[in-house]
Amino acid sequence: MFSGVFGGQNQGPSAFRKRAILPAFVLFWVVVATFPAPAQTQDTPQQPPANPNKQEAPPEAGGPQNDVGPYVVPKKKEEPPPPAPEKPKKIEGMPDYSITVQVPLVNLDVLVTTKDGQTIPGLKKENFKILEDGTPQNISTFNQTTAPITAVLLVEFASTNYDFMVEALNASYAFANTLRKDDWVAVISYDMKPYILADFTQDKRAVQAALNQLRMPGFAETNLFDALFDTLDRVDRIEGKKYIILVTTGVDTFSKLTLDKILKKIKSTKDVTIYPISVGFAAREYCEVHHCRTRGIIPVGNMDYLQADNEMKTFASLTGGRAYFPRFQGELPEIFNEVGADIRNQYNITYHPTNPKQDGTYRKLKVELQAPDGGPLKVRDQKGKDVKYIVYTRDGYTAKHTVE
Repeated sequence: MFSGVFGGQNQGPSAFRKRAILPAFVLFWVVVATFPAPAQTQDTPQQPPANPNKQEAPPEAGGPQNDVGPYVVPKKKEEPPPPAPEKPKKIEGMPDYSITVQVPLVNLDVLVTTKDGQTIPGLKKENFKILEDGTPQNISTFNQTTAPITAVLLVEFASTNYDFMVEALNASYAFANTLRKDDWVAVISYDMKPYILADFTQDKRAVQAALNQLRMPGFAETNLFDALFDTLDRVDRIEGKKYIILVTTGVDTFSKLTLDKILKKIKSTKDVTIYPISVGFAAREYCEVHHCRTRGIIPVGNMDYLQADNEMKTFASLTGGRAYFPRFQGELPEIFNEVGADIRNQYNITYHPTNPKQDGTYRKLKVELQAPDGGPLKVRDQKGKDVKYIVYTRDGYTAKHTVE
């Protein structure tokens, strides 16, 4: 039966394998036709599956859009301009450098007294008119000084005449008695050269002890110009207002400096007021009556003393002080009390000059008192009578030079 179906009974195992392969091949193609071809068989390259941890960079910033990953490049945004850079920290040991512009400021001390020498208090800023080289100036600050004084007692002490030495010492002691506990005073004597007897001190006993050293004069020369120049040079290094109480005959015998040079030094020294106190009037009067040709060892006549008086008046007027010429020793305490009152009742005025040039020129100053309506100020006493007054201030000042 089997042989009839498949062509006979004589067929072997090879024929049977052939008949089994054919149905298997047909089944394979059926399966292939049933399922679609896999993606890798297409011509386009295969894309890897999406990774949730992948960082995709936006085109604007070139970095990721979220904070996942080891670093983040933020997206560029429109932001306000950055703040100004902070001041760099100071490095230790490195000096500071800065650019400053100096505006000239003139400091002026003004004393107003009656003709009898009494000070006039209570004046206001509006009562003062400042003229520099004839040009009115605007006052910046105004007050009445009450601060302690800083003064140098410059005493002539030479072996010229015994009467002069006694009067000089008595005048110096009278000044020392007027000092207050907050005042600073130095003592300098001079003959051929200056000697510092006491540096600036607030101890009145130290001032008196310095004066007690003046017992035996050494030289007969009275080199006033050299001693005054040296004193001005020393006080010029001190800030603030200074005063020089000059107890002297006013005669210069052997100085290296001339009068023109000492006047130039006085004009160029700022914030210094000189109060000359003349001594030896009794001896001078004796010489005038008896027509003396000499006084002591140095040949000095009456004309020399008259010239010395004019020089002392010039020293005072250039610096805003007053020169005193007492006739008797009994006048000295009153004079020094008056000097102290002058110093402690001055009006301090500052202003910026309309001429700002720093050319080293000398500027003339003039201070006037004016009424509220602009006219001259009238001062009356308790009885209603008009009182004549005198305004003391320095004649001028020397402007700074650009090379200073």
